[in-house]
Amino acid sequence: MTLPKASMIQYQRLQPFSAISFDLDDTLYNNFPYVMHASEQLFRLINQTYPATALWDTTQWQQFKHALFAQHPELAHDTTAARYAMLYQALLQFGYSEIEASKGAQEGMKCFQHHRSNFTVDENIMALLRRLGQKYPLIGITNGNVDTQRIGLDDVMQFVLHPGHGVKMKPSTDMFTLACRQLDIRPSALLHVGDHPLSDIAGAKMAGCQSVWLNPCMQQRHKKAQSVLPHIEINQLDLLLQLL
Repeated sequence: MTLPKASMIQYQRLQPFSAISFDLDDTLYNNFPYVMHASEQLFRLINQTYPATALWDTTQWQQFKHALFAQHPELAHDTTAARYAMLYQALLQFGYSEIEASKGAQEGMKCFQHHRSNFTVDENIMALLRRLGQKYPLIGITNGNVDTQRIGLDDVMQFVLHPGHGVKMKPSTDMFTLACRQLDIRPSALLHVGDHPLSDIAGAKMAGCQSVWLNPCMQQRHKKAQSVLPHIEINQLDLLLQLL
C-alpha cells in the first residue's frame, strides 16, 4: 500500500511544551478490528453459556446498554463498568439468577478483556515513541480500556489515564487536568496528540493544552474538523519528529 504524501498544516503557532500526551485508540493503532473481534468472542461465549440471550442481536444489546446510561449516567464515563452492568442486568432480565448473572458478567468481561488487548503496537510506532521519549515525557490519555502493559505502551509511557471512578471521559477536562497535575506542569505545556476532533482537540483546548490532530486516523478515515481547530494537523505520526 502506498502511503499518502506527508502533510503538516499549522493553524496556530505552537508554544514551547514540556510533555506529550497521546490518545491511544485509532491514534497509535487501528482499534476497530480488535474491539470487533473481542465483542464477537464475548457474545459467542454469552450465547453459548446462557442460550436465552441468543434472542438479542447487536442492536438490542446496544439499546439495552444505552437504557442503562439513562438510568446510571456515570456508566457513560466507564466502558468497563458499563459493559459489566450491561451483561449482569441483561442476564437478570433473561431470567437467570443473581449468581448466574454475576458469574456470566465476570466470565464475559474476562473474555472481552483478553481479546481486546491481544495485540502489540506496531514496532514503527514504538520506535517513534522511543525517539520522542528521549526528549519529552510521554503519557497516554484514553477513553478506552486497553491493557497498556500487554500492548507494550507501558515501556514508553510514564503513565496512562483512563476514565472511571469519578473521572470523566474526554472531551471533559478531567484527565487533561489530572495529567498536568501528575506531571507538575501548566496545561499549556502539555501537547496532546489525538485523532478525534471533539474528544481530543476540543477537549485539549478546553483544558488549556496544545494539540496535534492526526487526520486521517489509524483506520484511514478522514474526520471533519469541528469549530475548534488544533494547533497542528498531520496525516502521519512520524511528522511529530519535526517538532523535536
